[in-house]
Amino acid sequence: MSAESTNSTEGMLDGKTVLVTGASRGIGRATAVALHREGAHVVLHYGNDKDAGDRIRLVQGDLRNPDERRRVWAEAADWRGGVDVLVNNAGAWLPSDIDDADAWQQGWEANYELNLLAPADLCREAILGFRKRGGGIIVNVTSRSAHRGDDAEHIAYGAAKGGLLALTKGIARGYGKDNILAYAVAPGWVATDIAGNLATDPTLLSGLPLGEVTPPEDVAEMITFLASGRTRHTTGATIDITGADYVR
Repeated sequence: MSAESTNSTEGMLDGKTVLVTGASRGIGRATAVALHREGAHVVLHYGNDKDAGDRIRLVQGDLRNPDERRRVWAEAADWRGGVDVLVNNAGAWLPSDIDDADAWQQGWEANYELNLLAPADLCREAILGFRKRGGGIIVNVTSRSAHRGDDAEHIAYGAAKGGLLALTKGIARGYGKDNILAYAVAPGWVATDIAGNLATDPTLLSGLPLGEVTPPEDVAEMITFLASGRTRHTTGATIDITGADYVR
């Protein structure tokens, strides 16, 4: 974390504990920085890379493993007596090659495990914990693929993200009575490792209304605002962050 992010002591998330999965880079890291700036105590889940600072707890875990998912949540909750906000950011743009039976099967299984079942299990842990605490907030990072589907090589990814979007809506509808709020953000192309060289590809950029790929900080600011709880009646909604590349 930067010195600027660790010096702030007042903000809209003062005293809140937030678990961010996949927080060592890209959207997750930008979100952790923004949450920290607003006063949150951040549990930073990572797979390989890591960073640390004041008001930060590091938790490593392979979210493809159900036991690891439960441990990550337990360690996050133990740090300060519970978690107030869950940000399900971890995921990967995994292929599912239709021309190769083994690759097709593996692609669907991998996308289901990491991009849908892992956040679903963490949502379950969050709901159970939030009930005891009188409420809480979940922000799930989906994708524009959840609305329009993905390309031929990533059909399973789009399907998994569509499932995550439906899960978010179901949580909002089913657990609002418990003061549990759930939101989804659906980015398009973002300047992260997933986009890789595409983030600077002239052909791609020429087709984007703003002429640039979305910076991860733009997504992070929206997640941080939703995590603050300042817009309760937006629960169940999906916020598209695509620079008008995809407009519903």
